Amino acid sequence: MKNKTCHVFSVPQARGNKRHRVTDFQCRVYTALLDIPQGRVTTYGLLARKMKCGSAQAVGQALRCNPFAPRVPCHRVIASTLTIGGFHGARSGAHIQRKRDLLAREGVLFTSDGFLRDSWRIFRLDAHSGSHKKSRRLIGLPQRAG
Repeated sequence: MKNKTCHVFSVPQARGNKRHRVTDFQCRVYTALLDIPQGRVTTYGLLARKMKCGSAQAVGQALRCNPFAPRVPCHRVIASTLTIGGFHGARSGAHIQRKRDLLAREGVLFTSDGFLRDSWRIFRLDAHSGSHKKSRRLIGLPQRAG
């Protein structure tokens, strides 16, 4: 079954503008990311649970396609093992270093063996929910009715 799209928009890319189609599921994932404050992280599993989705991998796939990064902070999602996880579809290399750099600028650091240094930085989305009408408008996501 094909996903419905919630919005079609243009996002500036390195090689000009490309049109991106965002599914309702991706839209929900990106909106949930707006709850994660700077300097905090959540896990793919916690994000999936917040969305009542049974698949952390599905959440990861949506994050892989995030055309709003870094305004929609997919870099703030890490593996449930409290390791860095993936970034832009990569598990190592330049993309992971970029994720580490983005998180380090926010004060989120990892140990030399690759684990989150400060566990208090885990943000449990289920305990927080916000209304993001203004944030949704700023990044170009459609507003929810009601």
